[in-house]
Amino acid sequence: MLLVQNVSKRYRLYKTPFDRIRELNPFRSAPLYKDFWALRDISFSVDRGEIVSLVGPNGCGKSTLLQIISGILQPTTGRVVARGRIAALLELGAGFNPEFTGRENVFINGEIMGIPRAEMERNLPAIEAFAEIGDFIHRPVKEYSSGMYVRLAFSTAIHVNPDILIVDEALAVGDAVFANRCIRKFEELREKQTTVLFVSHDLGLVKQLSHRAIFLLDGRIMAEGEPKHVIDKYIGLVLERQKAFDQKDKRSNLLSSNRHGDGASEILNVQLLDGTGREVGVVSSGERVTIRVRAAFNHHRAEPMVGILIRNRIGMDIYGTNTKIEQIELGKFDPGEELSIDFTFPCWLTPHQYTVTVATQYLDGSSHDWLDDVITFDVLSPRIAAGVTDLRAEIHWNKSAAHEDANRP
Repeated sequence: MLLVQNVSKRYRLYKTPFDRIRELNPFRSAPLYKDFWALRDISFSVDRGEIVSLVGPNGCGKSTLLQIISGILQPTTGRVVARGRIAALLELGAGFNPEFTGRENVFINGEIMGIPRAEMERNLPAIEAFAEIGDFIHRPVKEYSSGMYVRLAFSTAIHVNPDILIVDEALAVGDAVFANRCIRKFEELREKQTTVLFVSHDLGLVKQLSHRAIFLLDGRIMAEGEPKHVIDKYIGLVLERQKAFDQKDKRSNLLSSNRHGDGASEILNVQLLDGTGREVGVVSSGERVTIRVRAAFNHHRAEPMVGILIRNRIGMDIYGTNTKIEQIELGKFDPGEELSIDFTFPCWLTPHQYTVTVATQYLDGSSHDWLDDVITFDVLSPRIAAGVTDLRAEIHWNKSAAHEDANRP
């Protein structure tokens, strides 16, 4: 169904655009560019009806590979053989003309794929129903939000009956309702024997949907096989890179999407630990875990407060607490003294990716040091539950015989 053989992609990087013109000088022998290989010797195949995911850090070559498979880019070496109709949902903004309405773009996409207009007319009601953008289907795409754009683009891609569907992290900008709808659609496509190749940073989704995963790093395949084992290798790489940070300057090396505070105390380290005290990036649903926060005080402070907050991949607050809520008094601290504090709980979260935010604060809530999303971790589980928490409901039921009509003779 899909065969990728020894595919490599090279880009020539110039220091300035003018160097491209200077290089035309026939008397110049030394090149003015450097070769950058986005992909090197990539080979794999995907069978009919198989769902394969590509995982790896940003810049590892995932999107470049999907663009080559979709026919948007030509490989420098190697070849791609695909049998059947390919529908691709790549980076936001590709495929739709912003000046045309959503309806017009649906028909244009159909024409590009060689689908008769009459067939697209029949598909249009289903596309509109799945996208749920209302009257905006008649408005120019340039007026759409990013979520509306993805809704229509994804709906169009799946309703042209593709043999191969390619999706590049497009679902990350959708809301939770739409994301769940897309997951159900992936499962339907799997039953229809549609081949799916997708990129996602949601490792829980990769494990849930994929038959196989491929881990890319620096343009090369580092691991391929069962999603759980590939994800474990990917998480192991992430942890190795975190441990490689210079321990002498923790403040500059703690990765945070946002950091603020007056510096009365400074968070030195944040760890997610399993029941044995081992630092982890993947936990099982229900596993007892500990978030350990270590901080140093730069000024005299009495009764500081330390808190944690867990968010899901779309930024929704899932669970948070602090020493004030838990009625823990920490006492007084002098400059140079350190605090190590553990928050331990059973992690009854459903399979998704989550982040941890931590803070040291005054009792009024103002911050000594606040770090948003300082840790990212994944929850895995053989159980599938809706929502973000697994409350492990007990179900009791009984069966009763039908009541006979008392007035029946």
